[in-house]
Amino acid sequence: MDQGEEETLYAHILFQIRGMELDPAIRESVIFLAESLDRSGWLDESLEVLAEDSGLPMADLEEGLRQLQSLEPAGVGARNLSECLCIQLRRLYPRDLLALRIAQECLEPLARNQYGLIARRVGADAQKVRTACDRIRTLNPRPGAGFAGREAPHYITPDLRVVWEYDHFEVYPNDQCFPELSLSGYYTRMLRECGEQEVQNYLSDKVRQAKWVMRSIEQRRSTLLSCAKCILKFQEEFFRQGPGHLLPLALSDVAEVVGVHESTVSRAVKDKYLQCDKGLYPLSYFFSRKLGEGGEGMSPDTAKALLRRLIDEEDKHKPLSDQHLCELMTEEGCQISRRTVAKYREEMNIPCTSGRKFFA
Repeated sequence: MDQGEEETLYAHILFQIRGMELDPAIRESVIFLAESLDRSGWLDESLEVLAEDSGLPMADLEEGLRQLQSLEPAGVGARNLSECLCIQLRRLYPRDLLALRIAQECLEPLARNQYGLIARRVGADAQKVRTACDRIRTLNPRPGAGFAGREAPHYITPDLRVVWEYDHFEVYPNDQCFPELSLSGYYTRMLRECGEQEVQNYLSDKVRQAKWVMRSIEQRRSTLLSCAKCILKFQEEFFRQGPGHLLPLALSDVAEVVGVHESTVSRAVKDKYLQCDKGLYPLSYFFSRKLGEGGEGMSPDTAKALLRRLIDEEDKHKPLSDQHLCELMTEEGCQISRRTVAKYREEMNIPCTSGRKFFA
């Protein structure tokens, strides 16, 4: 690691399992689960969904999760807040059964400082309950947060490019992000020619692991490209005309077309970037919800474009109020509340009515 470079949570986990004696299948499961953690260090998908996505046996994933949750930082691999806190309590305060029970059963009253209610629910002295709650509050509900958001500034290399090809748009992967991998001829020859069984077993295991990595990278590349092509098809108007022309698009829409689970699409587009002649965009930018009952075919992006147009066309001596803007947008098929109009206006750094008024 270069001087000054921050360690990622994934790298931190890989460093720890490097020294553990794990069955190759369990190691594979731990690595997959580590790749699936969110920025808080939590596992936000069920093992059933992850098993379906990865093709790994459920039993291996369950053992892999047990191994992952035994690592540092304490609480990593938790699937909810209660489990995150309980992992830390068992690690740091194994004899504090009262705090453990509160973390398991009473998080809602704990958040409201309802010590009396907790004391009645668990049948414990109020002062002991308060002490246990204070201990719980010293724990870290986001064990992975210390590894996120501290990277040094860097240039973004797009994972995909969208270009105009004579009469249509085409999407291409950036080969720098997906290098072509192959097995070393030296080690494959050694595997064929070596007569020692122990060496052959070791090399066979390493070759199997390398092939699994190569298959995984190729599968990710294929899934990402399929998702990008689907986004391009749904959002072609954006690539033609630019911001203000996004259509509502959900992860489930892409998942249905590509034929994968919604969570697979979510992971495939996470932290991935697309370059086109309109600029550089994260793939998540192209997903947006539909607005209101009257906003058929409209996304927040198109609503903001409409709002800006109405404000640009207004009489600056009598600028439109947020309520009037709301009514005009409704007439044009974008039914949103006055509060949402104010929110979008502020997000676009557009002043309120008095701030836009011209005085003679």
